[in-house]
Amino acid sequence: MLGCVIHGQDDLRVEELPSPVPGPGQVLVAVRYGGVCGSDLHYWRHGGAGDFRLAEPMVLGHEVVGTALTGPLAGRAVAVHPATPCGVCPECRDGRRNVCRDTRYLGSAARTPHVQGGFAAQIAVPAEQLRLLPEGLEPRRAALAEPLAVALHAVRRAGPVAGKHVLVTGAGPIGCLVVAAARSAGAAHVTVTDLLPAALEYARIAGAGTTVRADDPADPGWPSEVDVAIEASGVAAGLGTCLRLVRRGGVVVQLGMLPPGQSPFAGNLVVSREIELRGAFRFDTEFDDALALLAAEDAFDGLISAVVPVREAESAFALAADRGRSCKVLLDFGTS
Repeated sequence: MLGCVIHGQDDLRVEELPSPVPGPGQVLVAVRYGGVCGSDLHYWRHGGAGDFRLAEPMVLGHEVVGTALTGPLAGRAVAVHPATPCGVCPECRDGRRNVCRDTRYLGSAARTPHVQGGFAAQIAVPAEQLRLLPEGLEPRRAALAEPLAVALHAVRRAGPVAGKHVLVTGAGPIGCLVVAAARSAGAAHVTVTDLLPAALEYARIAGAGTTVRADDPADPGWPSEVDVAIEASGVAAGLGTCLRLVRRGGVVVQLGMLPPGQSPFAGNLVVSREIELRGAFRFDTEFDDALALLAAEDAFDGLISAVVPVREAESAFALAADRGRSCKVLLDFGTS
C-alpha cells in the first residue's frame, strides 16, 4: 500500500509500505482523505514541528477519515480521533487528556520511536478512536474534524464568547476554523488579521465580519479594542497584536505554535491590564462536537482548496504551504 513518509527536512517520499495487522483492540481502517496540517508542513520544511524533532522516518498525518474494515463498524464511514491518552497521569485524571504527559498522537515525533501517522492507504488504530460519521456528513468535509476540534478547544479556553467581539490573528486553516467556531459559540463579531488577501478571503468564507491587513496600520478595519483575542498565526507579532488590542481584564488565547526557543512578548501589558493569557493545545471531546458542527453546516466546504492524489503528495504539500493559493488541502488515498 502507499504511504507518505518524511525522512528528514525536504525529504518527503510516497512509498510502498506493508499493510498493517491490527493488534488486540485495534481496528483496520481504509483511509480515504487526509488533511495536510501545519505540523506536517513543518516536518517537511524544517525536520520538526515546534520542539518535536525527527529522529527517524515517520508516516505523516493525523487528520484522516475513511472506512472501517474490521470491528463493529466494519463497512461504515469513520473519522479517526488521533490521540491515545494514557488515562492514568495527573492530567488525564483531572479531565485534561489533551495535555496528557504520555499520550500517543498520530504522526508525531514527540516521542521515540515516533508514532506513525495516518497518511497511508490502511492504518490500524485503537477501536475507541473511531467515530461514526453523522448522517449526511460526507468524508471529504469530515476530514476537517481534527483541525475544527482544535479551533473549538481554543474558543472554549477563552471562556464564554457569546455577544463578544473576538479577534483572530492569522487566517490560515486553523485561524479560519477558529472564526467558524467563535461564530457557532455566539460571538457577536469576529475580526481577523493576516498578511495575505487570499487568506483573508477564506476568513470571510468562514464567517469573519471584518478582515484586516496585518501589515497596514492604516487599515480602517482595525478595532480599538476587543473582548477576546485568539492568536492563530504562530508568530510573536501576532501575540503582540492580541495583547495590545484586547480590553483590560480580557482574555488572550495562544493557539499558534511559536518557533522553538524564546519568543519576546509584551509581558508588561499582561500585568498592567490584568490580561489573562491562556494556552490551547489540541483537544479532547471537541472532536465529536466538530463532527456534529460539520454535519450541520455546508459552508465549511469553501475552506477545502484542493483534493490531490496521494501519489502527488509533494505537490499537495507545496500547495498547502502556499497560503496565497490555498486554505486546506486534502490527500486522496482512494485513487491510490
